[in-house]
Amino acid sequence: MARIYAVGVGPGDPELLTRKAERILRQAPVVCAPAASAGDSSHALSIVESLLDRSRQEIIIRVFPMRKDQDGLDAFWEEAAETVVSHVLEGRDVAFITIGDPFLYSTFLYLYRILRERYPDIPVEVVPGVSSVTTAAVAAGIPLAAASERVAILPATFEDEKLRRTLLDFDTVVLMKVNRVFDRVYALLKELGLDRKGAFVSRAGTAEESVTFDLASLVGKKLDYLSLLIVKK
Repeated sequence: MARIYAVGVGPGDPELLTRKAERILRQAPVVCAPAASAGDSSHALSIVESLLDRSRQEIIIRVFPMRKDQDGLDAFWEEAAETVVSHVLEGRDVAFITIGDPFLYSTFLYLYRILRERYPDIPVEVVPGVSSVTTAAVAAGIPLAAASERVAILPATFEDEKLRRTLLDFDTVVLMKVNRVFDRVYALLKELGLDRKGAFVSRAGTAEESVTFDLASLVGKKLDYLSLLIVKK
């Protein structure tokens, strides 16, 4: 039976793909890639484009809107699921690509829920990918954890009080999706005396990679969506 592969393509550097990911992407007759909105390019697709052969592979781009409010988004996930399943039922493997790892804040997880609930007989194979979290830590030279240190990974859009408690309770905190709420997060870090304990990393693992330790210099600026903040006590 044909199957669905969820392939993590890493943060941006094609050389960070696993050998298994590369093999599947070269062989799959159908490759499905997510985009944030209609007409947008797919960052995941740009990472693996050089591995694909459009003369024999069908490339599909489906919209997965990136926003905190999930209301009204079911239709996008349903459409993507139906598209992928239709190819599988016709006997073609589908590789669904996603930046980072498929099981860590991935667009694939929306699809995965539908597939497990409605199409439990369709095989789904997940191919792990290098996460932006570990890539950013290396770029910033900040070890995420050693010995008994504790790490928390969470969206920066978390409620202030819960975020405050996390920053107090954990040795290392990685804040995803921080670009739109950076000023609020920075104010909290300053309140807790942690404003000089962090590194802002954007486009980790790409040619545009940038690491900023002077967090105050970022206040009030428009920041890249593909960014995260590591706070290390």
